[in-house]
Amino acid sequence: MIRFITNLLLITITITSSFAQIITKEITINNYEIHLPGTLTFTKEKSPLIIWVHGSGGVDRNGNTPQYIKQFRDAVNKKDIAFFSYDKRTANPKNITFIKQDGILIRDFINDVKEVVNHFKDDKRFSKIILAGHSQGSLIAMLALENVDKYISIAGAGETIDKTLIRQVTKQSAEFGKLTENYLKELKETGEIKEVNPNLMSLFAKPNQPFLASWVNLNPTEEIKKVKIPTLIINGDKDLQVQVTDAENLKEAKPDAKLVIIKNMNHLLKDIQKDEDNMKSYMSPDYPISKELITVISNFVLTSKK
Repeated sequence: MIRFITNLLLITITITSSFAQIITKEITINNYEIHLPGTLTFTKEKSPLIIWVHGSGGVDRNGNTPQYIKQFRDAVNKKDIAFFSYDKRTANPKNITFIKQDGILIRDFINDVKEVVNHFKDDKRFSKIILAGHSQGSLIAMLALENVDKYISIAGAGETIDKTLIRQVTKQSAEFGKLTENYLKELKETGEIKEVNPNLMSLFAKPNQPFLASWVNLNPTEEIKKVKIPTLIINGDKDLQVQVTDAENLKEAKPDAKLVIIKNMNHLLKDIQKDEDNMKSYMSPDYPISKELITVISNFVLTSKK
């Protein structure tokens, strides 16, 4: 397979909003053949830059339908914090051929983040670089902290992914939870799952198994012990996917980290006042992002301590 030069950058457009004084640049960063188009926004130079690290799935730079990443971008820009997010490799149709050909392992997402950081590390417009990893991205960011000044874990797992998957599936069905436990045990021991119940095919289809195998061996509570930069750990108490105890586990593993549990925030960072709105927020951009989240992150990012 032909490999293209890494770190090839294409700046396609620059827009300045006279109303909000937001400078917007559309940038594509290439990790070999993988295209990572993204949006950089900032209000002034010498500001800190947050780079967003996505959770699982084909998430684009704005956070798909709920638009939670766009809401986050708009909110931190108002605090004079620069922000860059990109379409995850699984969200860009241009990458499909290469993904089908080569598959995906957890290290591929880690390397994507490293390429993005490498692009900005010597950019004099920004005073420091902060990685904000959301959900699965918490672990991915944790493993990509070279040339990074601060690290934020948002709704990150505090256990290995096999335990999380077993717990989540068991909530829906004890029978399928037990099957999930058996499949993950088989995957860890043999590297594959020979026969999968059709009801669990979305999790354990053959193309997914190498990725799961590469993920299941990583323990966030062990990896966070290696982090040497200022760290903020955040979770919402309305999160249906990641428990508050996950954040507490990460804090226990790294005692010098700052831990904040945000009232009424769900997994998509939305402020949820009514429990019946929690799942609805996954399908709508109309629910607001947590204001407390923005305050906590802004305070952490803007402090002079490196």
